[in-house]
Amino acid sequence: MSLCVVRFKSPPGYINQYTHTHIKKFTFHFHNTTVNIFVDLFLSVVFSNHTAKSKKSLATPGVKNIVLVDGVRTPFLQSGTIYANLMPHDLARAALQGLLNRTGLPKDAVDYIVYGTVIQEVKTSNVAREAALGAGFSDKTPAHTVTMACISSNQAMTTAVGLIAAGQCDAVVAGGVEFMSDVPIRHSRKMRKTMLSLNKAKTLGARLSLLGSIRLSHLAPELPAVAEFSTAETMGHSADRLAAAFGVSRLEQDEFALRSHMLAKKAQDSGLLSDVISFKVPGKDIVSKDNGIRPSTMEQMAKLKPAFIKPHGTVTAANSSFLTDGASAVLIMSEEKALAMGYKPKAYLRYKTKIMPYIKKLPDALMYTVSLFSQVGAPPMEKFNSWGGSLSLGHPFAATGCRLVTTVAHRLQKEGGQYGLVAACAAGGQGHAMVIEAYPQ
Repeated sequence: MSLCVVRFKSPPGYINQYTHTHIKKFTFHFHNTTVNIFVDLFLSVVFSNHTAKSKKSLATPGVKNIVLVDGVRTPFLQSGTIYANLMPHDLARAALQGLLNRTGLPKDAVDYIVYGTVIQEVKTSNVAREAALGAGFSDKTPAHTVTMACISSNQAMTTAVGLIAAGQCDAVVAGGVEFMSDVPIRHSRKMRKTMLSLNKAKTLGARLSLLGSIRLSHLAPELPAVAEFSTAETMGHSADRLAAAFGVSRLEQDEFALRSHMLAKKAQDSGLLSDVISFKVPGKDIVSKDNGIRPSTMEQMAKLKPAFIKPHGTVTAANSSFLTDGASAVLIMSEEKALAMGYKPKAYLRYKTKIMPYIKKLPDALMYTVSLFSQVGAPPMEKFNSWGGSLSLGHPFAATGCRLVTTVAHRLQKEGGQYGLVAACAAGGQGHAMVIEAYPQ
């Protein structure tokens, strides 16, 4: 069995604390369902054991099987580095082109494209459409963009599954992109109102009067909010509060972060991160690997000061995920269509309105009901997140979901597992979960 748990990121709602790096187990409520989740801060987790595959499938009689054919992503890079002069649709286009190259899929064989993003570039608000056209997909293929915080690409995949299950489509591309190197920075509201009024002014006198009303304070830029809108709390502060509430030390968080980087480095050097595609950045060299993986030492990490709650907080730059640029894409099809086109799928995507019916079917499932937020201990760490997580690989918000699903599919194949669980929450108190079943080899 394999279990993949996405980083939890939501201050409000049922999970109203930003979870943190030491693995705990909590009850997570969504879709009128209670799910017990192993949680960590700032990263994505894959849990696996090496039990033999069960012969029992989670297929539902009379329900169409939906499969993950393949998935790719651009290298995830620290913001402000090699991708700095690009735009979000450039990365999204690269991921879509990489998926086409990886699968050999005819561009007109895709019925629909769904793409996620969180920090939107106003020039390309429907980045799905712009990236699809740039990648060469047919202009007859509809494309829309979803924004749902850290589960944006998870929801893109859910939408793809829904379209296929409803019989509207046979092949859908889903994905997500995040570009933190150039986030929108606005004028102040007073300045914006003045500029809009200038645009409507009909006489020179009216224009001069408006220009004369501008004050120096009006020129101060309005930076993107880092706090959650409903609670006005930043993720870092939530993380520190949760760490204090559950008695998780700075040492434990640093140890877990160091472990993530070491495992990611090992996976990278061993060629396990096969979903990463090479990308020729205009005017620069070809990028072929993530650049945020940085194994350090506990001594070096201990030197860093708290980043949020000072001086006694425990969340630092070393045990947090860095701002990341990156994009991902997956090809989702009905099993019938995939086989007819000659594909060998990687995994089944198992969805229901409620995820618990699937989870309860998992043999040896590690899920059982506990009170909300009850701590019940940590899973065996030697089985957890063995290819690294978002602490080391990075977390481009809307692209992480597809990375996780593809990683789970690859781990199931390599480790001989049969089932995977991907679960996540997002800003606004929202949640998402899916079960992945390995495709018979």
